[in-house]
Amino acid sequence: MEPPPPSPSVYLDIPPSPYGGSVGDLVLPYITRILMEEDIDDRFFYQYPDHLHLLQAQQQFAQIFDDAKNLLSGEGGDMQEMHSGVSLKGIRGGSMCLADKGIQCWAFSDGAEVDNSGDQSKLNPSNEDKDMLNFAFLKGMEEANKFLPRDNELQADVLSVDQAKETFGRSISGGGRKGRCDVDKLEEVVGRASKLMMPELEEDGAREMMDKIMLNSYELCGETMEKLQITMENMRADSKNKKAVRGGKQGKKEAVDLRGLLLCCAQEVATGNRHGAANLLKQIRQHASATGDAAQRLAHCFGKGLEARLAGTGSQVYKSLMAKHTSTMEFLQGYELFMAACSFKRVAFTFSSMTIFDALEGKSKLHIVDYGLHYGCQWPGLLAWLATKDGGPPEVRITGIDLPQPGFRPAKRLEETGRALSNCALQFGLPFKFHGIVAKWETIRAKDLNIDPDEVLVVNDLFNFNTLMDESLVMDRPSPRDVVLSNIREMQPDVFIQGVVNGSSGPFFLARFREALFFYSSVFDMLDATTPPESYQRLVLERDMFGQCALNTIACESADRVERPETYKQWQLRNQRAGLTQLPLKPIITKVATGKVKSLYHKEFVVDVDQGWLLQGWKGRILYAHSAWVADHTSSDY
Repeated sequence: MEPPPPSPSVYLDIPPSPYGGSVGDLVLPYITRILMEEDIDDRFFYQYPDHLHLLQAQQQFAQIFDDAKNLLSGEGGDMQEMHSGVSLKGIRGGSMCLADKGIQCWAFSDGAEVDNSGDQSKLNPSNEDKDMLNFAFLKGMEEANKFLPRDNELQADVLSVDQAKETFGRSISGGGRKGRCDVDKLEEVVGRASKLMMPELEEDGAREMMDKIMLNSYELCGETMEKLQITMENMRADSKNKKAVRGGKQGKKEAVDLRGLLLCCAQEVATGNRHGAANLLKQIRQHASATGDAAQRLAHCFGKGLEARLAGTGSQVYKSLMAKHTSTMEFLQGYELFMAACSFKRVAFTFSSMTIFDALEGKSKLHIVDYGLHYGCQWPGLLAWLATKDGGPPEVRITGIDLPQPGFRPAKRLEETGRALSNCALQFGLPFKFHGIVAKWETIRAKDLNIDPDEVLVVNDLFNFNTLMDESLVMDRPSPRDVVLSNIREMQPDVFIQGVVNGSSGPFFLARFREALFFYSSVFDMLDATTPPESYQRLVLERDMFGQCALNTIACESADRVERPETYKQWQLRNQRAGLTQLPLKPIITKVATGKVKSLYHKEFVVDVDQGWLLQGWKGRILYAHSAWVADHTSSDY
């Protein structure tokens, strides 16, 4: 008998060598290569179509499929398809189809020729081997079925917000063992759904809309503002006419203090009075509405947070909402409305752009390091401005730093943003480079940024650092919040531009709830005064932007609570401890920002100055603050 042919080395990309070792010696290299190479099977079958060991292995699996089919037919009559969606039809003909998805596994039939001698005895496994392989095959199918979707589509069944709400309602009202089972079932479903493999699909029109906003942000904002103002004026006129027609005939509606009910419910939750909290939640649900006035919308949002906290499922609800993230199209539409109705973003962009323009005076290279770049909507206005700069446009480089996104493309949002910004700069005729970094912000050091001494280095953060962990979770080392500031000082930027959410987030639930209630009362009241109630974009903002943040503040604790705002005065002390020195606020910036707000936006918007900070608010309450800093050359406290 001739010796077996040399072992195929296509998996290892090394010259063929005579087979002399154990089969186990090739197992790990084979698995490694098969996982890394997409076309490894095609290359192998092309080079070794009649290899003895290959034919022997294929024949055994063909026999398994045949015996498994006979076994299933014998036990279940005409049972050809299993509940998992695996069809065993046509195995002897050569293929097995998985739920008609086009996934095919080819196998040789029993009568395939092996060599010229026609000797097949060495290919037929023993009965003992067949029994073992049959059992292994059926067991494997049973285990694999646990990880397959239960429907006929490869879609992750992510728990919807309404389903979650219904589940929490049952768990609260039912109580006892049944309620706990509902919570456990929710956690199991959410966890399993998040692990299902699902290809990411491109959204129709999202890329075109992003490019449109990038290139024509101010024109679009102006058009949207004009339409919005006309709509709101018509609404106010209709409201006055209805009141005049009705006169004094209509009785007064019963006034319900929803904020008072929310505070009382939070008190009951804090003291552990589940029965009292459930009764108050029932009253809140009767009067709350996601499409009502400002108080009703606020009660709807905060009621869900209290409900989840009482059920002990705050983290699961928040994670399910984050998994069901807002689509790019919805985000851009909501962003367009927010820019038109609210002055906060426009003032923030104006402050950043004027500060950068001032730092760039006399220089020809600009490098912006942006924490939390998101979709990059902040930068088209600056790029257009720089393209018309006296003396010619400078070379611009943006390094976008973002957190990994859920799914199979953690850098998808960053890649799309870089592409859109590059196209935008190309349209403006501006020399431009983009570099994206997907990582936790506290891990970014100066050496990761390829800093050029000849360029003006600007570090920018706009309302993102409030999600960094603080000292309440990190005791034995500097908190991520302080580490990021220390790393910024190490970068030695020409200017560090900071925008903060002016709030408070202490470790005690009741105080934190009260602070969040006052903060979001102003936000919802502002949206109610500047946007129509039936606007879907407003609903998206309240649900996916402010609603998620409020729910996380109310229902989550420990590391799951990512929303941790501080007052601007606390940030001032923190920055100084990190070795940063505050720059004085230029009067021209204050003048321009105040002029824009007074001429374009609602009269209740507030712009003020305090201790070098530019402050923004609504009806006297300060919601956001902005400042500029440079690195102190003396040592920091960290």
